[in-house]
Amino acid sequence: MTNLRTDNALIILLNVIGVGVAYAMLGISLWLSTDVPLATKGYWAMGVLLLSLSLINVVKYRFDIRQSEDRIRRIEDVRNEQMLEEALKDKTSGV
Repeated sequence: MTNLRTDNALIILLNVIGVGVAYAMLGISLWLSTDVPLATKGYWAMGVLLLSLSLINVVKYRFDIRQSEDRIRRIEDVRNEQMLEEALKDKTSGV
């Protein structure tokens, strides 16, 4: 379990670095671009930031759905196990 957490932390760190580099490159590109008006640069920057926020929300909601499904599956597994134990107890006590 600890190995999985360190792997996930490494993947998250690499993704954060990648997003940071992409933002830096976009910022440098917009800063150095003299042919593009400032209003257009701002529009592009807002679009990229809003797209990033939307992607974060999509990932969060997918993670929440998966976590909810896992929780429901665990509850059903426990319920099924309890039902089997009760059936076995009834069978052994009836003999």
